[in-house]
Amino acid sequence: MKLVQLIYASRPFGFDQSALDSILTQSRRCNTRDGLTGALICRGDIYLQLLEGEANAIDDTYARIVRDDRHLEINRLSHAAATERLFPAWAMRSDPARSWMWSQDEVANGAATQASPEYVLGIFRRLAAEPVEPPKLTLV
Repeated sequence: MKLVQLIYASRPFGFDQSALDSILTQSRRCNTRDGLTGALICRGDIYLQLLEGEANAIDDTYARIVRDDRHLEINRLSHAAATERLFPAWAMRSDPARSWMWSQDEVANGAATQASPEYVLGIFRRLAAEPVEPPKLTLV
């Protein structure tokens, strides 16, 4: 299997906790089914997501995201081969945007789309280094 990492940024449409919970529930279900892992960094003005897994599954998932009306102004920032997963235990890790990331003004001025692929991957590397327990999965 060829491991691929895809990173995209979008602007949330109607962002609130309910919309985020819906995205996370759907992402975790589909990603578990498709063998994908990753993380979603979110704030009222930005979704920044890294997906990792087999290339075809990544491409299919990204195509669904592009059609999802909860995302506006979707921009693919990086799509590259990887040697290992950054989030192997996470069907989808969810985190708020950090203070060390872009400010809302920077996002409004295009910081995400102007950042290099290495820079945005560095954001996720830093996030992956922060210890957080993955959610416990319950078998029904």
